[in-house]
Amino acid sequence: MLLIVLMIILFIILTSIRVVNEYERGILFRFGKFNRILNPGWNLVFPIIDSFVKIDVRTRAIDVPEQDAITKDNVSVRINAVLYFSVFDASKAVIGVKDYSYAVSQLAQTTMRNAVGAVTLDELLSQRDKISEEICEIIDKATDPWGIKVENVELKDIKLPLEMQRVIAKAAEAERERAAVITKAEGEKIAANNLADAARTMSEAPGALHLRTLATLNDLSSDQSNTIIFAIPIEVLRAFGQDGFDAKTAENLVKKITNKKEE
Repeated sequence: MLLIVLMIILFIILTSIRVVNEYERGILFRFGKFNRILNPGWNLVFPIIDSFVKIDVRTRAIDVPEQDAITKDNVSVRINAVLYFSVFDASKAVIGVKDYSYAVSQLAQTTMRNAVGAVTLDELLSQRDKISEEICEIIDKATDPWGIKVENVELKDIKLPLEMQRVIAKAAEAERERAAVITKAEGEKIAANNLADAARTMSEAPGALHLRTLATLNDLSSDQSNTIIFAIPIEVLRAFGQDGFDAKTAENLVKKITNKKEE
């Protein structure tokens, strides 16, 4: 009789052993009431009087489905995101909410739509990281009573209507053209200042203008064109004018010489 009793006790013990993995926590209910959290390893869960539920405490990633939202400036967009969370209190995750994964997903969808509705389209496109942090903080605060820790929220994609995409493309093209015009104008301004400095230097140095004239003739001599150009310094015409030789007459004379050479 004693042997039978011992065998029955041994059988009950063997059938009561439950293994909890390192990445899990067990919630033990005794007579339907929460008793304790079972740590990783072997645990005794007696039949009939005890029941337990395993909870995975690893970080999980859920894909938040695409949501239609309207920004603060009345632009319709479609957004989706990925949410990372983990369970920090297994008892609350079982007792406080029926399906914590589904509840977190629904809360993320609602919060994401509200967050997008509070910003303009430009803010949504340029401050994506900031908006993601705000969504994460709101969801994390709301899921604390469920024993859930929201670690991160990332907006994966933002889809705009085709008309809005064309408008943004035109605006970007206009911005690039504006930058190109400004750059060109600044370059012309710098070139004009350099030319003014060069002219000022040549006017102050005696003979600089004649050397420049000779250099110009040297450059023209390498050209295979049949046109011959005579470069006469202005000082020569002024010298003629001082001796009674009119500048206009000198100009006509240069034209006649040039025409004769071309013939």
